[in-house]
Amino acid sequence: MELTPKQIVNELDRYIIGQNDAKKAVAIALRNRHRRSKLPDEIRNEITPKNIIMKGPTGVGKTEIARRLAKLVKAPFLKVEATKFTEVGYVGRDVESMIRDLVEVSIRLVKDEKIAEVKPKAVATAETKIAKALLPIRKKAQPETPDALLLEELVKDLKDGKLDKIHVELEFDEPPKQLQIGGFGAPGVTSNIGDIMNNLMPKRRIKRRMTVAEAYKISIEEAAEKLIDQESINAEGLMRAEQDGIVFIDELDKIASKGNRNGGGPDVSREGVQRDILPIVEGCTVSTKYGNIKTDYILFIAAGAFHITNINDLIPELQGRFPIIVDLLSLTEHDFFKILKEPDNALILQYAALLGVDFIDLKFTEEAIAEIARIAFLENATNENIGARRLHSVMEMLLEDISFSACGGHEMIELVIDKNYVDLHLAKTLKSFDLVKYIL
Repeated sequence: MELTPKQIVNELDRYIIGQNDAKKAVAIALRNRHRRSKLPDEIRNEITPKNIIMKGPTGVGKTEIARRLAKLVKAPFLKVEATKFTEVGYVGRDVESMIRDLVEVSIRLVKDEKIAEVKPKAVATAETKIAKALLPIRKKAQPETPDALLLEELVKDLKDGKLDKIHVELEFDEPPKQLQIGGFGAPGVTSNIGDIMNNLMPKRRIKRRMTVAEAYKISIEEAAEKLIDQESINAEGLMRAEQDGIVFIDELDKIASKGNRNGGGPDVSREGVQRDILPIVEGCTVSTKYGNIKTDYILFIAAGAFHITNINDLIPELQGRFPIIVDLLSLTEHDFFKILKEPDNALILQYAALLGVDFIDLKFTEEAIAEIARIAFLENATNENIGARRLHSVMEMLLEDISFSACGGHEMIELVIDKNYVDLHLAKTLKSFDLVKYIL
């Protein structure tokens, strides 16, 4: 069942604190894709996504919103940085490469789904293969037992991991040799000579000696590869990239022209990049090694801080292709408190899990969490504002001694981080950032 906009926002709330306007905008964009898919062809083909610009300081959740959005619907998702692209003919990457990369992501996504579907059958095939290879050894130990029963025993032992360290010699397909050359007729398209030759020539088998655990993994992968149709995967991947793809263009503000389009120097190059990106966002056809793809129905989400430049400094044509603009707010001290504690991937849960490996049961009092949030907020206020990323640096400094000393080899030790611990271990940091006045 497709998620409603409210359900999408609720899912995003599990990982991202605040930024409700941005969450609503992307939720509506995602739902509109579902609505469009239910329309007749003549209407559906006329409806294109309403691209979004997220404007806000670093570290407030712009990238995370787009990334989580793609995961919710298992859509092909690609993140690129606008500064990585330059005008065609100059040093840098052709802007069309972002679409080709999106197609590759989409094909991998479809392939993983198809492999998951055939995995039970692939596992059974691999088990039979390894059991037959080990049968002569088991037969020597139990000569009176019928082969069928021995094979059943071997499969059971294989599943239970009892054979993992035994060595076995098996035949596998030789991995294809990868040789990339320039494409034919389209810039940036590559052809894999290894793939071409493998289609023309039978695959060569080679013998390899390894542990059963290694052979089991490789055998499952090889069996799965034989059960899927790569051509149909490529076709479906191309279609899903075209209809469901999401491209997240970060640092869009870095290619804005600062309102000086009559000047020269860097502004000319920035505007050139914008003009190269424009046809991709407007809708064009891009050649890939899997076929042509139309970009008309790809959802583009752009983001930038726009501290020095403004969205109005982008060329008008590009502005017109991003009709939805949402402002993301700077994070407050209360936001930091919630980020530390509430999301499914909350930072204190991550550190507790890491140290739990070394038998440290890490706990935080409410006062300690509040103090960490306060310190992170004040450091952002008096230094470079890096948003929620500041929490990572504060937590690393706070837990440095514990992380260094923890080495396991003992029973589980409960360690409670309270406000006094926070004040004691971050005193130097506070002083170095001229924040000592806030805790004296």
